[in-house]
Amino acid sequence: MTVALRVLRRLGVFVASLLVASVLIFLVCAALPGDVAQVMLGANADPRAVEAMRERLGLNRPLPVRYLEWVGGMLTGDFGTSLLSRRPVVDQIAAKLGVTLWLVGLAMLVAILLAVPIGMFAAVRRRHIDGYAASALSQVGLAIPAFWAGIMATYLFAVKLRWLPPNGYVPLTQDPGRWASHLVLPVLALAVVQASVLVRYVRSAIIEVLSEDYYRTARAIGWRQMPALFRHGLRNASLSVVTVLGLQLATLLVGAIVIESVFALPGLGSLLLLAVSQRDLVLVQGTVMLLVFAVLVINALVDLSYLVLDPRLRGNR
Repeated sequence: MTVALRVLRRLGVFVASLLVASVLIFLVCAALPGDVAQVMLGANADPRAVEAMRERLGLNRPLPVRYLEWVGGMLTGDFGTSLLSRRPVVDQIAAKLGVTLWLVGLAMLVAILLAVPIGMFAAVRRRHIDGYAASALSQVGLAIPAFWAGIMATYLFAVKLRWLPPNGYVPLTQDPGRWASHLVLPVLALAVVQASVLVRYVRSAIIEVLSEDYYRTARAIGWRQMPALFRHGLRNASLSVVTVLGLQLATLLVGAIVIESVFALPGLGSLLLLAVSQRDLVLVQGTVMLLVFAVLVINALVDLSYLVLDPRLRGNR
């Protein structure tokens, strides 16, 4: 199969997955209990006023019509208008997106910088006490939920030591120093847990490389252990690690919602929780659809990265 056909097939899977996801998101939001018109007018509102509000908001139209209008709007970049604030959903998401992107991006970068050297060390020293210690440390990290790590980090570094602010957010353009200090704890809370997962996969991939003929040949002709691993082993080990990275990046997006609540960060997580509590279905649909789109894009990029990392996949078969 040629590269072009592989790319086209992956694109078809991406579009189909996005379509199915949009249907499921719309139906789940429509099935949620409660009535946004009742929420807006109050529990004691006149039923006729509630019905009039539902008609004004378009909530009494058939579900297929509402779905097609929603999907058609998204194809043109229009995610609809918030039922409560009456502001475009795109504007509300754009105002919060930067916080979540910084949080997820920095957490993944820190997780990789921690996991790769620790995983390689644990693999190379797997028969020694320090290698066992590194593996045991990653197992402990696997058992720690991100929100609990955030609470403990806040208690230690913000409450006890008073080194960092416990919550809140300052824009980068306003004060870079305070921006960084407010992100340290949430980034570490996410990164430590994700790094613990990655360490296990890096360790397994490197152990497999250590048994391969090309690595033994490199060692036989005079390469030292770590240079041989970096030069000949990392690329071959990267195939399995990249798969896990894609899955973990998707997990980070979900974990960021919880961490933003713990540290009072004004990101997509806080926006989504507020929209759910207020029954703002249009805002909920738009935010969840954006998160699903991001996860599907990540998975597609991971699949396509195999063509770069594994030359065997680029040939005709």
